[in-house]
Amino acid sequence: MPAPLRRLLPDCLWEMPAAGPPTLYLTFDDGPIPQETPFVLEQLARVGAQGTFFCVGDNLRRHPEVARAVLAGGHRLANHTFHHLSGWTTSRQHYLQDVAACQALLDELQPEARPLLRPPYGRITRPLAQALHATHQVVMWDVLTCDYDPHFPPETCLATALRLSRPGSIVVFHDSLKASRNLRYVLPRYLDHFAAQGFRFERL
Repeated sequence: MPAPLRRLLPDCLWEMPAAGPPTLYLTFDDGPIPQETPFVLEQLARVGAQGTFFCVGDNLRRHPEVARAVLAGGHRLANHTFHHLSGWTTSRQHYLQDVAACQALLDELQPEARPLLRPPYGRITRPLAQALHATHQVVMWDVLTCDYDPHFPPETCLATALRLSRPGSIVVFHDSLKASRNLRYVLPRYLDHFAAQGFRFERL
């Protein structure tokens, strides 16, 4: 993310400390869905990796069994709003209500004192981020794989993700139908590449 945006949103989490064993923090947005999330879980289990899944509330409502499978794998669930709203075009009141609706479902599955939230598209205003800070840790990223972009070839998607990742990176993938082609090509190869270099994969 550009440095000016980080300065505008200083309370957001952009990356993790790089101290200790080299570690990457893989995150998966827009699920959980039965078509893609189980594939992600299989790949993570294959290398002993843990991840954080930023869930759309409506998908949690429709597929609670998939969310429970995420938890059973030792991963963490987090908030991605109920209806995948943009913080740039949604009123603060409506946005906060949507976050609360998603959080109510998450609390039934995984009660937490300070849950995580990622704004869809990374679109959030400073006042909205400040309002959310009272109840959530807002998480952004420093590596966006662009797996959701149908015009981004899988090979380019992988090469870009490998080049940009470094110890402490928070990396964004998507367990969504839109991202399926790139996700299924990139994720196994990404995991194998960094596992061979001795990296760990931890949840936030």
